[in-house]
Amino acid sequence: MEMKELKPSLVFEHFAKINSIPRPSKHEEKMIEYLKEFGAKRNLETKVDETGNVIIRKPATKGYEDRPTVILQSHMDMVCDKLVDVDFDFHKDAIQTYVDGEWLRAKGTTMGADDGIGCAIELALLDSDDVEHGPIECVFTRDEETGLTGALGMKADFMTGDMLINLDSEDEGQIFVSCAGGRTTHATFRFERENAPEGHFFIKASIKGLLGGHSGDDIEKKRANAIKILTRFLYIEQEKTDLRLAQFNSGKMHNAIPRDGSIVFAVPDSAKETVRADWNIFTSEIEEEFHVTDTNMVFMMESTERCTVIPKETGTRIIRALQGIDNGIFAMCQDEALAWMVETSSNVASVTTADNSMEIVASQRSNVMSNLENQCNTIKAVFELAGAEVVQGDGYPAWKMKADSKLTKTAVESYKRLFGKEPIVKGIHAGLECGLFSERYPNLDMVSFGPTLRGVHTPDESLLIPTVEMVWNHLLDILKNVK
Repeated sequence: MEMKELKPSLVFEHFAKINSIPRPSKHEEKMIEYLKEFGAKRNLETKVDETGNVIIRKPATKGYEDRPTVILQSHMDMVCDKLVDVDFDFHKDAIQTYVDGEWLRAKGTTMGADDGIGCAIELALLDSDDVEHGPIECVFTRDEETGLTGALGMKADFMTGDMLINLDSEDEGQIFVSCAGGRTTHATFRFERENAPEGHFFIKASIKGLLGGHSGDDIEKKRANAIKILTRFLYIEQEKTDLRLAQFNSGKMHNAIPRDGSIVFAVPDSAKETVRADWNIFTSEIEEEFHVTDTNMVFMMESTERCTVIPKETGTRIIRALQGIDNGIFAMCQDEALAWMVETSSNVASVTTADNSMEIVASQRSNVMSNLENQCNTIKAVFELAGAEVVQGDGYPAWKMKADSKLTKTAVESYKRLFGKEPIVKGIHAGLECGLFSERYPNLDMVSFGPTLRGVHTPDESLLIPTVEMVWNHLLDILKNVK
């Protein structure tokens, strides 16, 4: 299959155009301008709010004027990650995609199908002249990935529809009707660097090749976290010898499981061979521990140049805090019908070392807001005990299932009619903008669905091509039949 053969052709044409437009989170200006020009060229009502969200309205087709207004919503920004040896500038370069069997992938970078494919579906609908539908509002929010800034800044009169279909889900055949709430914790350790004691040997250790993934969708898969693995080794060696930490860098995004990372530290000359031997034993044990989830780990250890170090007492507290904080699943849902779903979790997402500070970011999620508060307090307390300055954002709320949802009923009936099978109606542990919409628009009837994506937030991101047409047909059928 070649790119020109992908169906629906109009959707993939728009997706290709979107991927030529740089749109990192918080830098969506070029995408906003493109959407404004798109609406103006087609004489469609187009507005941009103070936050940068874009709405494009399209009137009902003939005979459908009495139907309820349906909002279609996706986010315009993308997670920017690449393989360490790939030269790519997300602020300038176009995403390079290629067909691999039934999958669409990118060359060494994230592809932006999360949520570029949702945007493409909306643009294709706005561009079509042969689709039957009532009044529609196509909404494109900004900065979903790093702060839900668009949804947070949206005022209550921006959208006017009665029903909303969020196109930011990643499993075709599944209709989502609730999501987790979340909050991000930032811990900063400050220090004045100093010279390492004489007679100390400097070592750099690193790990790469982990699967990583989305810290909501993929946390249940119990994949390895690069930060926690490197911390485990530092903690072990710190207990055995006079270790001085100099650098710790791993992870990029608050909502991604870190796939690689590196540490620089110093140990007495007399301990360097023991440390190398310990590293070999440790890495073999880690490979065995994650032999199912992470099969392509690559570990390296080498000598490195002498540099200044973090004071020992501060370095010790940092390592102990990273060893002690929760990472992964904290609790599963108690309701029997949802017992398979993660309720509460935390992900240690990034560690960044500067000259005189180190910042650690961890994200917490839960479908139960009281347990979200508890998990956030647990993470905060560990960092505070270690002497860090801790700041936690306001976060975003969970989206609770609407028991009498007419839109859910229509979406389920449509799916059964089209594909001859029942869709799965469920909640998701990841956060969706629907949680914020439910606060601003309490009467809004919402569902979320989308084509199948894998490896989102990583360079392994891939889109299952046939599911795009299935989602397209499903969406058109809903628009035709919603009452």
